[in-house]
Amino acid sequence: MGLFDFFKKKETAPEAQEALDKGLEKTKDGFFNKITKAVAGKSSVDDEVLDNLEEVLVTSDVGVSTTLKIIKRIEERVAKDKYLNTSELNFILRDEIQLLLSENNSNDFRQFEYGDHKPYVIMVVGVNGVGKTTTIGKLAHKLKESGLKVVLGAADTFRAAAVDQIKLWGERVGVRVVAQAMGSDPASVAFDTLQSAVASGEDVVIIDTAGRLHNKVGLMNELGKIKQVMQKVVPGAPHEILLVLDASTGQNAFEQCKQFTEATDVNALAITKLDGTAKGGVVIGISDQFRIPVKYIGVGEKIGDLQLFDKKEFVNSLFK
Repeated sequence: MGLFDFFKKKETAPEAQEALDKGLEKTKDGFFNKITKAVAGKSSVDDEVLDNLEEVLVTSDVGVSTTLKIIKRIEERVAKDKYLNTSELNFILRDEIQLLLSENNSNDFRQFEYGDHKPYVIMVVGVNGVGKTTTIGKLAHKLKESGLKVVLGAADTFRAAAVDQIKLWGERVGVRVVAQAMGSDPASVAFDTLQSAVASGEDVVIIDTAGRLHNKVGLMNELGKIKQVMQKVVPGAPHEILLVLDASTGQNAFEQCKQFTEATDVNALAITKLDGTAKGGVVIGISDQFRIPVKYIGVGEKIGDLQLFDKKEFVNSLFK
């Protein structure tokens, strides 16, 4: 079974769709309440409706740049059909958001190939408090359930709590954790984890890193050093640099994405805590602006509530 075949099977399950719908409830409620107010008393889509819609998208944390793209597309449709009814606005908006996301980032996670990488190495980055450790634990759980051998590396050695959390998740999920003493060199932990994974024949290595947004040069050097030592053990590692962002932080998530993508070669995103916020629009903006695949979304607190991000399913759920 390929690395993510398990996900492919599970994501079509009704319970996964139900969890997605439930996880987006707060965003959906806020979004549609705002749209209803934006078109109140209007029968056709005019300049005032478009101005109001622009405000709705910006205040829903879609982001200014992405909002302007969406509005421009809708303006072009309105220009072709002068009598476009406001009742059609939801359909048009959904259509344009889906088109924009598919054009900007065609890498859907369902197309991900495991290839010949063994072990497959994932380095996880992100600031403290975004749900980084929880995401690692939930991902380890999914992979183990699919029959893969997983090992976790506790390379956030600056916080005792971070190492303890990883160990707790390891026990809960039933996967091995490699850790060293508090204050150890993170690169040394990563090196040991990979050596141990190669010796034990494990399939996937997930390395946690310190969640500090200190100055960009310091962050770059630290992550660069971890990458270099990993490549001594597994050439080409890490195969995935996964940035975890908290949807509830809204525009701060954009800033964090900017900082981390400048500091290291992030090639995958996980956006967490969608169930606890009305700021789910941040997924649309980040996916569009950074053109890095959003691979995972967190839609609840249960261990199984880490899902693959599917652009079409996400937008359809938002507009249900």
